[in-house]
Amino acid sequence: CIVSVTNVPPPHSTIRPGSPVPVSTNNPGVRKAARFGVYRYNNSSNDLFLFKESQIKKAMVQVVRGLKYLLHVEIKRTVCEKRDHCSLDSCHFQREKNLQRMLRCYFEVWITPWTHKVHIPVAHCQ
Repeated sequence: CIVSVTNVPPPHSTIRPGSPVPVSTNNPGVRKAARFGVYRYNNSSNDLFLFKESQIKKAMVQVVRGLKYLLHVEIKRTVCEKRDHCSLDSCHFQREKNLQRMLRCYFEVWITPWTHKVHIPVAHCQ
């Protein structure tokens, strides 16, 4: 799966370099960063199914040579099997009780839009 980095919007023009500051969980940049974290999780998991973000619980952003998002995200198992799907947009969450699974994740997603690079130094899910 190729995911574009070019259209990640800056969270807010007033943010100065330095400490992480809270940012809305509905921010488009936050949502895109959460999806990058989910891709990273899916690539490293040996689950048969893909997971997808169900709720972004908390988001912070730090300006450090780009934007570093610090995210607390709940992810859930979808009905899409890994080998068959690339885009998570069309994947619905599992409805079968015995296949449902929810994980709480902490992602650090570092985006440098001018180099089109995404680095995810931290992706912990449990």
